[in-house]
Amino acid sequence: MNESGRDGRRAGLGAVAGVLAAGTALGVGQFVAGLTGASGSPVVAVGELQIDFTPPWLKNFAIATFGPDDKLVLVTGILLVLAAFAALVGVAATRRLGYGLAGLAVFAVVGLTAAATRPDATVASLLPTLAAVAAAVAVLLALIPLTGPRVPDEASRLPGPRRRSFLAASAATAGVAAAGGLAGRVLAENASVAKAQQAVRIPRPAITTQALPPGTDLDIPGLTPFITSNASFYRVDTALVLPQVDPASWSLRIHGLVEREITLTFDQLLKRPLIEDYITLCCVSDPVGGPYIGNAKWLGASLAALLREAGIKAGADQLMCTSVDGFTSGTPVQVVMDGRDALLAVAMNGTALPVAHGFPARMVTPGLYGYVSATKWVTDINVTTFAGNYAYWAQRGWSQQAPIKTECRIDVPGADEVKPGKVTVAGVAWAQHKGIEAVEVRVDYGPWHEARLAAVPGLDTWRQWAWDWNATPGGHVLQARATDKTGYTQTASLEPPEPNGASGYPQVSVPVKST
Repeated sequence: MNESGRDGRRAGLGAVAGVLAAGTALGVGQFVAGLTGASGSPVVAVGELQIDFTPPWLKNFAIATFGPDDKLVLVTGILLVLAAFAALVGVAATRRLGYGLAGLAVFAVVGLTAAATRPDATVASLLPTLAAVAAAVAVLLALIPLTGPRVPDEASRLPGPRRRSFLAASAATAGVAAAGGLAGRVLAENASVAKAQQAVRIPRPAITTQALPPGTDLDIPGLTPFITSNASFYRVDTALVLPQVDPASWSLRIHGLVEREITLTFDQLLKRPLIEDYITLCCVSDPVGGPYIGNAKWLGASLAALLREAGIKAGADQLMCTSVDGFTSGTPVQVVMDGRDALLAVAMNGTALPVAHGFPARMVTPGLYGYVSATKWVTDINVTTFAGNYAYWAQRGWSQQAPIKTECRIDVPGADEVKPGKVTVAGVAWAQHKGIEAVEVRVDYGPWHEARLAAVPGLDTWRQWAWDWNATPGGHVLQARATDKTGYTQTASLEPPEPNGASGYPQVSVPVKST
């Protein structure tokens, strides 16, 4: 084999060595993360740092394109980039080992920076990355010499033993990577609070919501049900790994511009008078007619009552609420104190909160987009002011205060072809803490027709609606608009989600069969 062929083969083996080094690093890092906390995983730390610096337009694109899989796509992208970088590191190491080690130093800097800058970072958060880099260095030192020399020598005439040694060392390395990753996963599962969540016994509410009135659900095929199941409820947050918060160690601190600071344990929270209410939550990233909205029966303690016990000082207008993972949201004090059921929720649809939805406790505030009202895994409430105090998304250009806009959505019919004649057009409309007064539908930009409305238990939920359309053959455009009980009618003006929620008429193009 000529020299260029030998160099090409060695570069290929070097790329394999680099990828194996990266795989081992991930496995060892995951194992150490399982010992110190899953949020310390190098990939998770880098991913969460990436989320922090994602511009709003890209965030909206990811949510709209990938939906609940957006985090999986992010992690996959990080792994692919890491694999490509690791292959280059391995190739560089075949030319000079110092080049490969320099590449690993870059990996170390990125990983350590990501881990150290997390809001909940501790010294232990650095250990997974340090262990990962040490493992990668060991793999390169072991495998690179087995890829062969760059120029012909006596050893290059004996490719068989050297190749077998490389393959054996590679197999051992892959085994270490797999074992480390598996052990880390087992440790993470053992740290899960799923059993604690299932063991929680939720007390009976002191204030129960009224029974759902007849006609809450219109029972139309394809129409969104009035109550969204826990499994179907949308999830939009910044956590790549769900925080595992043991209720036995959870506490909430209320401080800042208050007369007396309050610290509340989970047991103390459960002993407070609990309020039950149906409340619809909506994400600010929801596009017109989008899926990021859901309605559930929540149970929790009155947040207003807690704040009255703390004694809010004059001038305070913001609750800076912090999650256990460091995420913050800013909720207007006035909204929480105006009589609506702003809750420190502990249950959802009759069971303890799912971990994905904030177990053991979260904020639920009717009438505001989630990023300013619905902090999951909440552990700290700082009573402060909006002036100079910007929560997570406000720091990234979103509005500090974000009341939910009066909107509606068309669920049926979809884009599939329908038969001519009577076709039921139906959907949901929402104007939390204002209530829906009317919904109208029009065909091909013609006159508006009033839809019939389902019953609702109160002002804080969405409302189903339906209208019977005499469909004629051809292609048609359906649009809808809602009017709330203040007299405001949904605007036709098209606006993107940022900075305070999307607007515009939802519409669907419906083909109708020829007779």
